[in-house]
Amino acid sequence: MASFIHFFLGLPVRALVWGLQQLPIRLVARVGRCLGAVAWHLDRRHRRVALDNLRRALGHRLDPAAQRRVAHEHFRRLGENYACAIKTASMSDDDLRPHLELVGLDRLVTPAGRRLVVAAGHFGNFELYARVNRDDKSWRSATTYRALRPEFLDRILQSLRRRSGALFFERNHEGAAVRAALASENITLGLLSDQHAGPRGLWLPFFGHHCSTSPAPAVYALRFDLPVVTAICYRVGLARWRIEVGQVIPTCLADGSRRTPRDIMSDVNAAFEAAILRDPANWFWVHRRWKAPSASQARSAETGPV
Repeated sequence: MASFIHFFLGLPVRALVWGLQQLPIRLVARVGRCLGAVAWHLDRRHRRVALDNLRRALGHRLDPAAQRRVAHEHFRRLGENYACAIKTASMSDDDLRPHLELVGLDRLVTPAGRRLVVAAGHFGNFELYARVNRDDKSWRSATTYRALRPEFLDRILQSLRRRSGALFFERNHEGAAVRAALASENITLGLLSDQHAGPRGLWLPFFGHHCSTSPAPAVYALRFDLPVVTAICYRVGLARWRIEVGQVIPTCLADGSRRTPRDIMSDVNAAFEAAILRDPANWFWVHRRWKAPSASQARSAETGPV
């Protein structure tokens, strides 16, 4: 019975997906921006989160009026990016080429081939990270995700993502599959690393305020002896994006000893800060990045790294 109900609940969602995929991408982007502007006025909770985050991170750089302008534009971009993510999922690599520029892909070539870890963030149309290998199919992109609820929404989302050819692993249940893929295939593992990581995260500064930071990119890199780079998706125009791969973040010191996950992820956070300062409206401000620490995180803040 539940599956029968979910089927009918999913019909309007599938209809929306189908409708957006029939439209030209620039029109989709404009529709999305209009919907984002509506959400700015209606979604009081996320509007408040965005403004609180901007005040905390950039309050010393932007006055309240400028913070509000950035937040308003951010909502419009959220609408644009979400709508365009549905459209770009149905586009071939050739159709997508005029809308997506890739910069720094040479940094994905290492002594280990294409095997490396990419610490990515929620910038721009971040679903496009899965398309970075469009010109070289000798390797695959892989990433983890958190399953949505209700289940029918997750199935719809994953049906869109599968078209990219990338591998998607549910982070709570498929950790062993991620490790097996890294050990046996020519894979670049991309991990979204800019959201609150819970009580087990590293307690690190981000824009001068400590927050829980996922150690996953550093842990995978150290475990499999792989390089780490960052990737940022910038919006460069209406329905146009550029993904830039950053410089390799060292996982070893000059004497050959390994760096700590804390040091590696501090470099990742610094790269994300620079990307946010470059285009503040491009980052995901509606997520509560700064939350109260767990007991162990609070102790580490008082006594220093442990």
